[in-house]
Amino acid sequence: MQAPDFWRRDGLLPRLLSPLAGLYAWGGRNKRLRGEGFHAAMPVVCVGNIVAGGAGKTPVCLALGAKLSAMGREPHFLTRGYGGTEAGPRLVDPVRHNAGRVGDEALLLAAQGPTWVARHRPDGAIAAAELGAGVLVMDDGFQNGSLRHDLALVVVDGGYGFGNGRVIPAGPCRETVAEGLARAQAVVLMGDDHVGVRRHLAGKRVLQARLVPGPEAAQLQGAKVAAFAGIGRPAKFFDTLRQCGAQVASQKSFPDHHAYGKAEIAEILDQGLEVWTTAKDAVRVPPELRDRVRVLTVTLAWDDEAGLDELLMELPWR
Repeated sequence: MQAPDFWRRDGLLPRLLSPLAGLYAWGGRNKRLRGEGFHAAMPVVCVGNIVAGGAGKTPVCLALGAKLSAMGREPHFLTRGYGGTEAGPRLVDPVRHNAGRVGDEALLLAAQGPTWVARHRPDGAIAAAELGAGVLVMDDGFQNGSLRHDLALVVVDGGYGFGNGRVIPAGPCRETVAEGLARAQAVVLMGDDHVGVRRHLAGKRVLQARLVPGPEAAQLQGAKVAAFAGIGRPAKFFDTLRQCGAQVASQKSFPDHHAYGKAEIAEILDQGLEVWTTAKDAVRVPPELRDRVRVLTVTLAWDDEAGLDELLMELPWR
């Protein structure tokens, strides 16, 4: 699914859809309250968001995993495995498993550390504990009440914020902004605040962060390229390519988690240009075409690592 343009701003259509949004919010609230709130054997850090679509949760999870590993805390990752068929709990093997089975995000996480796919997240927490996990970093699941969070971080894109602030289908929010922020211990604000996000964050701990292009970015300076992306906001990726000095002659957006077919990728390759995509998209490209597609990686840089360290030290280490 790609977010409709009207989710960015208020207007007649969002107002007409507000009764359905109220029902959606009510249903989500009841589902959270009915969750059993399983208490895991290790601290659980939940990285979620309030809006539907990509805000940068997986890069935040990877950065947290690296930080916790440096602290000697033995982090494991947990994800629902969105887009995959595996119900789990399953320890992801990035060699044997593909995105069709475990989802694209699970493969990115598993390249860094032990990663569990579990649609019922408490099952994943139990399996991780049996394998010696010292802390669980959960990618998404902020609106899921089945597993208790010891630290909940809400990731917000500084270029999109909360859109028009309305709940699905009238806007991009999975729940009301006020309810979501009330349950979060801190907000990770990704990039500069271009849409006034901070006016919603009074009294919240805010960790400013940004995505930094990988070393491949040097190859983009002056290059004429074709680009494609099936992420929450493909335009962000295309803009990043331009910021790295590329001339994006062709760009194509796909729905988030799109399973690419050979014909779709071949059509882009046939343009005779260097073809670039994201690491998340690359794992969904058919294997026989993957080596013809270039990948721009990103890493997350914290503006205030001391603030992050303080939050992590406050976890109830057991």
